[in-house]
This record gives sequence, C-alpha cells and structure tokens, in this order.
Amino acid sequence: MTHAPVPPQRRANAKRMRKALTEAELKLWNELRAHRLMGLGFRRQVPVAGFIVDFACPQHRLIVEIDGSQHAREPNAVYDEARTRRLEADNWTVLRFWNDDVLRDIDNVCLHILTIIGRHSS
Repeated sequence: MTHAPVPPQRRANAKRMRKALTEAELKLWNELRAHRLMGLGFRRQVPVAGFIVDFACPQHRLIVEIDGSQHAREPNAVYDEARTRRLEADNWTVLRFWNDDVLRDIDNVCLHILTIIGRHSS
C-alpha cells in the first residue's frame, strides 16, 4: 500500500480511535484480526486518502465501514457519500454495514466481505 503523508494530528486521532472501538467495531475486529477471516490481513482505524477508515484490507483494496444511525441523517450521509467517491477514485472498494447488522448477524457480514473479495480476485 502506497503511503501518503499523514498529518500528526490525524495519526494521533487514528491511534485514539483504535483504543475506543464501538461495540460493533470490536465485534467485527475480533473476526478480522490476526488474519482470522480466511487469512486476510486487515488493519483498523487506519488513515487512507485523508480519511480514517474503520477497517482496511490493503491487499484487496477493500475498506469496511461500520455505521451507526447518525450516518443515515444529513449532513453525515452526504459526507459519507463524498468520502466513498473519493476512496473509490483511488481504487478502493468501500463496504458499509450498520452497527445492527454486525451485532445481530456477524456471520453474514463476514460472508459478504468474502464474497466481494472473491469477485475482485477473479
């Protein structure tokens, strides 16, 4: 993964966020960490293209975002859409899941991640 310079404040914010995961982020991280999901390497709360993304799999240029209900309202939804377009312009695929999806159906969230990676790999 090519690294762009990350301002010290953004790096500090990412580090702080890694220590304060939401319940849904922690549940997904426990499935992704240490290559537990089919050997895929994920990083959490990592700066990408000027944003801090929840989870990134650099090998497959996949970003996974876990959103709470505040992301359904303006202006958050507009910001998220612009952010997704920016990340996609850099050839990242962005998947978004609601907190509730992760908390209630983690198996299908992981299956969807694997399906998307499988599509991109073929």
